[in-house]
Amino acid sequence: MFSRSRSRLRTAAIAAVVGAGVLTAATPAAAAPLAGTRSYLVITAPGATAGVTASITGNSGTVWSSYDAIGVIVAHSGAADFASRMRAVAGVQKVGATRTSDVPAEAANPAIPAAPAQATPATTEPVRADMSQIGADRAWAVNPGSAGVTVGVLDTGVDDLHDDLKPNFDAANSASCAYGKLDTRAGSWRDTDTHGTHVAGTIAAAKNGRGVVGVAPGVKIASVRIAEQPSGLFFPENTICAMVFSGDRGFEVTNNSYYTDPWLFNCPDNADQDAILEGVRRAVAYAEGKGVLNVAAAGNENYNLANKTRDSTSPNDSTPVQRTVTNACLSVPTEVSGVVSVSSITSANGKSSFSNYGTDKIHLAAPGDSVHSTVPGGRYGAKSGTSMASPHVAGVAALLKSANPTATPARLRELLAAQADDLSCTDSRCSGTTARNNFFGEGRVDAFAAVGTGTPVPGGEFENTADVAIPDAGAAVTSPITVSGLTGNAPAALKVAVNITHTYRGDLVIDLIAPDGTAYRLKGSGNDSADNVVATYSVDASGEAANGTWKLQVQDVARADTGFIDSWKLIF
Repeated sequence: MFSRSRSRLRTAAIAAVVGAGVLTAATPAAAAPLAGTRSYLVITAPGATAGVTASITGNSGTVWSSYDAIGVIVAHSGAADFASRMRAVAGVQKVGATRTSDVPAEAANPAIPAAPAQATPATTEPVRADMSQIGADRAWAVNPGSAGVTVGVLDTGVDDLHDDLKPNFDAANSASCAYGKLDTRAGSWRDTDTHGTHVAGTIAAAKNGRGVVGVAPGVKIASVRIAEQPSGLFFPENTICAMVFSGDRGFEVTNNSYYTDPWLFNCPDNADQDAILEGVRRAVAYAEGKGVLNVAAAGNENYNLANKTRDSTSPNDSTPVQRTVTNACLSVPTEVSGVVSVSSITSANGKSSFSNYGTDKIHLAAPGDSVHSTVPGGRYGAKSGTSMASPHVAGVAALLKSANPTATPARLRELLAAQADDLSCTDSRCSGTTARNNFFGEGRVDAFAAVGTGTPVPGGEFENTADVAIPDAGAAVTSPITVSGLTGNAPAALKVAVNITHTYRGDLVIDLIAPDGTAYRLKGSGNDSADNVVATYSVDASGEAANGTWKLQVQDVARADTGFIDSWKLIF
């Protein structure tokens, strides 16, 4: 997550040495906002914003920006009762303040961040340990990524003049969304910190014999600055602006190494936070509808996102208070539907001490401890955080899109999950299977599989959805899948996705039977009283011919519980 001076945003020392909205360049206002001016989201039905703009003015507000296709207006007002008055207006669905602090004076006339002086370019380009850990060093020789793929870095900005970034930087599709209004003036996208430049280098630093190499050194980087000055915070209207811009500019992937301030968790029983949830959700869905896969950092509180109870850090733009939260409260954008949420791992493939986790909350894991990458001024430094893990996944997603140019965001999510390397639990808080657990989701992202022999080809997934009853304490039953049209052997990481309905899964022994009769144990029996088996297993089947009839074999080895094979799938 973005590096700030508190526990959620842990950072290592840096080594010094047209569509939904008003997507036009921002024109600085003549006067700064008056003291007491706050920002609000006014939510209408999509396509219906025009019907309420007069009411905003009539209730002591002004329209700051508007995104009609998703029904979101950003309004400013100094009236304390603006939100309550607007909630009574016909056609208005939700209204919420986006911050607990005043809109800063800088919003009226945002400065262009200075272009930093550049250091002498590096003379060597050693392979980083994190790149070897995910197989990126092997991927570069196969496919370094396509210049037709653009990754949007939604962050503090990017130093576009950095020797390792300028070959891949796309200035024409870069902008600022700080303060909730699009600003396409040249340089508006530059870094106001160091964070965004570091993230950009992990994604796509050039393979130019100098400095470092990103996961996908052949793709393009676009910067969308969403961090404000002087606070350095990422408010909801900034995220919404950036997501809409990303969709309208046709980015293939975005990286989101932050949470949307000022609330660590937005709770739907709070009217302000409910509007934030809805506004960001619509913007994310809009971007995905335009073909964008959104990747986000899971957070640095060492928090179980599947068991929320308390938050003592919010709001972070004024005075934090201790409050009770539930699982209905979400961190955005990482918990928004469709967003790929990334946890951080160490070089030893354990969960980083700071990384958030949670069953069905974490989708993938990637290196995030002491990651060495670019920082402004042509320099390099190390940072730690889920902020550093997320761009590894965004880079692999860019490689996948390069290798599979027609893949939809949904398909890219499937491929990321199918190709991930399984990681087993590392302490008692971890639950699930090696194939899928609450620490690492589907596992460690795999860059080489995205472009190499592990890449699924058209027709490389085969499924049987016919139900097969599993007799109680009876003989083993099988469900067949006939594979054809592939060449050579099965991969070393053949994925077996299993969906079994059963009232006591500890009774079940599950094997994959290869066409030559070789059995690969997927699951043994044990004292596990939970229902059902919904898991994806990885099998080294590289010694087996891919084509032929494969079987899922299941046996119930104890009495009193019953079930059936609902479906299963082979992913080559």
